Amino acid sequence: MSELRATFLARAGGLPEPPRTHHPMALLLIGLGLVTYVAGLVVLDVTPARIFSRLGRLGDIFLLMLPPSPSSMAHFWVYLDALGQTLSIAFVGTTAAAVIALPLGFLAARNVVAGRIVHFLTRRGLDCVRSVDTLIWALIWINVVGLGPFAGALAIACTDLAGLAKLMSEAIETAEAGPVEGVLAAGGGRFAVIRFGLLPQVLPIFASQALYFFESNTRSATIIGIVGAGGIGLYLSEMIRVLEWREVSFLILMVLITVAVIDAISRRLRAAIMGAPQG
Repeated sequence: MSELRATFLARAGGLPEPPRTHHPMALLLIGLGLVTYVAGLVVLDVTPARIFSRLGRLGDIFLLMLPPSPSSMAHFWVYLDALGQTLSIAFVGTTAAAVIALPLGFLAARNVVAGRIVHFLTRRGLDCVRSVDTLIWALIWINVVGLGPFAGALAIACTDLAGLAKLMSEAIETAEAGPVEGVLAAGGGRFAVIRFGLLPQVLPIFASQALYFFESNTRSATIIGIVGAGGIGLYLSEMIRVLEWREVSFLILMVLITVAVIDAISRRLRAAIMGAPQG
């Protein structure tokens, strides 16, 4: 063994040096992180005693939720209609965002738009839109178009178009240059390069990302319904306010089942779009 080790070291030129780490800087960052975390606990008044003292109350609420019940068939059909409204909000908002994000993604891509000013303004505009949360957009649109699902769909569209456009631009920038060069060699112009060189490469990725956003928006549409943007979230907020815990648990169960079904279907669709094996 020693001869083999010596031969290996001779061929390898000796043992590799361990990577040098800046221990003082690493310790300083860890210390700052711990101090920030402790300061956050103090500011928020988070204490283990306060948490454990209220676990009993949490258990009482959980028992009051059993068994889940809509209390009447009339309520069940109302909740089912509200759930369909929530799905519609998510679908319409995501579709509108995807349609608007597609051209914005090309404008934000460095290998498509040569003008720095256009590229800079597009990127910064997307950053500004993306920095506003869906709930804030919902509150803004409620004041513009009034209460209801229309405000919810607009809120989701505003939030997602910036995120989808950013992901789209990154996919375009990492696209292979071979198809683009082939189109240019055949005498194609800028639009031909986009149509035949870039779009076939990035469209499956973009469709997969849009499906993922739709999954996420099914949950987001429930949350924004609480502030008056329509859907099942409105009933969920009302039932919590009047302490109808069995109906609350029934609504939550409806949302969980719906999200699980959509996740399963969307996962298979994404696998089919990307050409991956379905599992």
